[in-house]
Amino acid sequence: MSKKPRLLMTQSLLSAWQWQFKAFDPESAHREFLRTLRREKTRPNQAMLDGIKFENMVTEFCAGAELPQGHEWEEGIRGIGNRVRGCQFQVPAYRDILVDGIPFLLYGRLDGLQAGIIFDIKFSRGYQVGKYLDSPQHPMYFACVPEAKRFDYVVYTGKDVCVESYTPGETVPIERTIRDFIRYLEDTGLDKLYCEKWEAL
Repeated sequence: MSKKPRLLMTQSLLSAWQWQFKAFDPESAHREFLRTLRREKTRPNQAMLDGIKFENMVTEFCAGAELPQGHEWEEGIRGIGNRVRGCQFQVPAYRDILVDGIPFLLYGRLDGLQAGIIFDIKFSRGYQVGKYLDSPQHPMYFACVPEAKRFDYVVYTGKDVCVESYTPGETVPIERTIRDFIRYLEDTGLDKLYCEKWEAL
């Protein structure tokens, strides 16, 4: 890729790219990646809507809101809410980096941050231990918040609260993933589209 202006990089873009190679329906996943690359708005599916609603209910609970009596997610909201209470919520994080001479602006929005721990609140009925091992999210956020000492995915499965933790020392630097992503774009002729749609202001 020739030298370009600073480019925006998010974990959601990298996740959409990676999902193509893991999905049960790779053609559908590729189409979704292209929509993300073009920055097209997509309608959230039910799992996404549940995740947004659950996260909002957790943060409202932490702010002192009463839970609806007998709500099906009550146990998960209390369990995760008590763990993340006192956090700063929805914290924007940025960092400029160079990868192979290309300037990038990393951007992330942290669900929660407290005492050097980044929290990401998830609602995942299909959660299995290690689900987020290869996620670009914690490497990206460690790069954006270099003083962070741990990243906790706090997950409610609909039945149980699970925590999956990572430290910077056991995390592959995000630069490696970005390098692979750029190589893929160049090999598939999508690098110009990325530069056009993701130039950072």
